[in-house]
Amino acid sequence: MDMLINWVTQIIIFLLLASVVDLLIPANSMKKYVKLAMGLILILIFLKPVFYLFEFDVRQALEESFTEVNHMQNENNQAENLMKKQKNEIQASQHAYILEQMAVQLKDLANDPLQAKYQQEIAHIDFQFSAETELNYDNLNEHLDEVEVTLKESESREGGVDAVEDVVINTDKPLNNETEIDADGVKQLLHNEWDVDKEKITILGEGGSF
Repeated sequence: MDMLINWVTQIIIFLLLASVVDLLIPANSMKKYVKLAMGLILILIFLKPVFYLFEFDVRQALEESFTEVNHMQNENNQAENLMKKQKNEIQASQHAYILEQMAVQLKDLANDPLQAKYQQEIAHIDFQFSAETELNYDNLNEHLDEVEVTLKESESREGGVDAVEDVVINTDKPLNNETEIDADGVKQLLHNEWDVDKEKITILGEGGSF
């Protein structure tokens, strides 16, 4: 008789516990696994008298059920982490590609006037943004903190000689070529070509700042 009472008590307690767990678990992909495990455990409890007849180890069966649930949960978490990692890698690759294409576009806009006026061309462009955002040329000025433009001396065009204009000689702080580019003039030129605030533009030479 005591065995029957304990059996019925276990069923009632488990049903109450299962109801609480069902309310606490968020509605995600793991909920179906938990429900499956709860259903198996409930079946095992109902069959407990039969197991006693066949000397079946109920505790071991329950432990194996919980182990299986934990294993499925770990596999699910690993899959989610892998998907997040792949998503971040794809986003980083897309971000780098967009920046590269923007740099090419900005070089195309500015190189001709830079060559004509300063005999310089853009060697490299480095962007610093205030926040992660979907980048394009139209919102460049809105999210841009700084753009570092590295200049280099342009090669003379084949069959012609580049005109030399507005070259400033600075004897107090000479560069390797003993000339110094008008950085403010270059900033103004880039501002006109790119529609980017002058304060956000930093001009660098291949050997350092002008």
